[in-house]
Amino acid sequence: MSSGTLYIVPTPIGNLGDITYRAIEVLGRVDAILAEDTRQTKKLLDHYGVEKKLIPYHQHNEHKNLNVVIDKLKGGESFAVCTDAGMPGISDPGFLLIREAVKEGLGVVTLPGAVAAIVALVNSGLPCDTFVYEGFLPHKKGKQTKILSLVEEKRTTIFYESPHRIVKTLSMIKELLGEERGIVIGRELTKKFEEYVRGTVTEVLAHFETNAPKGEFVLLVAGNEK
Repeated sequence: MSSGTLYIVPTPIGNLGDITYRAIEVLGRVDAILAEDTRQTKKLLDHYGVEKKLIPYHQHNEHKNLNVVIDKLKGGESFAVCTDAGMPGISDPGFLLIREAVKEGLGVVTLPGAVAAIVALVNSGLPCDTFVYEGFLPHKKGKQTKILSLVEEKRTTIFYESPHRIVKTLSMIKELLGEERGIVIGRELTKKFEEYVRGTVTEVLAHFETNAPKGEFVLLVAGNEK
């Protein structure tokens, strides 16, 4: 019996029209879908008329379910991995399963699709020929150390941040990297109220001190040009 295939399927980061025909075809063909949030993935499937078994697969159970999925792949079943938005494995569940499937010599197919960090980077106007992706900043311990590591960084650096912490994070960047460091923030990407705020960290901080932060944020820090 031949083994099954693990499909890594990126989903829209906001606009449902951004999913590919191929992704819809794969989601309809696999034996089951491993979903970060089954409720969120079901909305997407319902929108495109896809009926498929959904299995919860998130940061709280991925270690527990890892071997179960691997055994089923070895037995010939195929699975798609979906997160709430964007590419699985990029600051989202999926990496552990992909690594184990590769280690076991199983088939892994990754479909192209939306990644919020790349969408924001290209739109930012900051250099994107070379860049650093850091994912989510530490909530408390380690945040200052992480930001300090950018003092001499010449490449554009990309973070994800929540609306609840964005003002505090910008204040720390201003204090540690200087008030003239360039910042771009992408908010609610691909959605109706998509917004980009560009300027020095002082200017961007002032914007969000007077405009309540809402939505999901991609924070881009310009490299040190000196």
